[in-house]
Amino acid sequence: MTEPDPITTFHSSESPLGDRLRGLIALFLKLGAISFGGPAAAIALMEDEVVRKRQWITRQRFLDMLGLTNVIPGPNSTEMAINVGFARAGWAGLAVAGTSFIVPAALITAAVAWTYVRFGTLPLAESLLAGVKPAVIAVIAIAVWRLGKIAIRDAWLGVLGTLALVAFLVKISPLAILAAGGVIGMGVQQIRKLPRAASSDGTTLSAGLILVKKSILLPTLLAGLLPGALVVAAGVPVAKRVPVARLGWFFLKVGAVLYGGGYVLFAFVEQGLVRDHHWLTQQQVLDAIAIGQFTPGPVLSTATFIGYLLGGGWGAVVATVAIFLPSFLYVALLGPILPRLRRSSWMAGFLDSVNVCAVALMAGVTVRLAGDALRGWPMWVIAAAALAVLWKWKVNPAWVVLGGGLAGMLSAVAR
Repeated sequence: MTEPDPITTFHSSESPLGDRLRGLIALFLKLGAISFGGPAAAIALMEDEVVRKRQWITRQRFLDMLGLTNVIPGPNSTEMAINVGFARAGWAGLAVAGTSFIVPAALITAAVAWTYVRFGTLPLAESLLAGVKPAVIAVIAIAVWRLGKIAIRDAWLGVLGTLALVAFLVKISPLAILAAGGVIGMGVQQIRKLPRAASSDGTTLSAGLILVKKSILLPTLLAGLLPGALVVAAGVPVAKRVPVARLGWFFLKVGAVLYGGGYVLFAFVEQGLVRDHHWLTQQQVLDAIAIGQFTPGPVLSTATFIGYLLGGGWGAVVATVAIFLPSFLYVALLGPILPRLRRSSWMAGFLDSVNVCAVALMAGVTVRLAGDALRGWPMWVIAAAALAVLWKWKVNPAWVVLGGGLAGMLSAVAR
């Protein structure tokens, strides 16, 4: 028997809409509060809850949704929550499931940011954060290695990744690297296929170009969706003299083009907020990464922390809304046509190339941040130990980061 269309699945549910919405809110508030360990852990928890326990969707439908989240930019775990909500309760479900998954992490991160601003300069906090930083470098390095093995499928993609890394290190914009890398890689992949396939499918060409167009130009289109809220927020007193509207626009653009997972966010932050605008220091970026490891839910909730540092409470709200909004819009606007795009050979070439460039950005930001984190032989020892633990065992990165912090405190006491 043919499985129902994903867009109309929720209409066949026997439960009233209100009950389905309440169920989504309760489930994703819980998952947002307990999903430590990154997107893979969060998605595993979702599968257990919505497929095995509640049987809201089939396992095949869940896998199809997971595949679609890899096609569009943004955090996979959040987009999975949005997809499940849409399948369960339509447009209202899309909104409440995604929001419910984000809110716990954002609130926890905001509380941590409040504490950081007030106590981050105490000797105890300084030694804790000093040990956390080399552990974070190890976490990102392992992620780069594992993702790189998957992303670099052939010699050409290895060359493209190397070029993207060099471009980042010479301070070319991460957005330009992702856009140019995707388009160039897509073209090269098609040229390489010409000897093997003489025919040209106009449908696949148009499908690939549709995604490239949306992926590159969507930040401009999204600009008209938040100006009112940002202008209102900009009039509120902030903790630092950073225009909240500019802060929101920055994170809106990042959320619209963020391929490769949450760690790629830090490449944009390091380049845009440290080097271009000088709003943050290297140390604050490392602290933000560490807090992203400690807190549950999507790693992109780190934007809440950065927003609070730069703009107080309103900065945290605007940064959070801005970085997650594109994920809701992508699922809502592109969901119906993504299965067709996924079958396009042009699309496959674009995604392969963008993914390699995203890993290169992660590698580049690791190199830059290591200079600030690895100062003194105790920090090198912490980094090496964290790297060894992550390489040998499947340990939740949050525990490794916590261990690095404790080691930093012990090192300070020993001195």
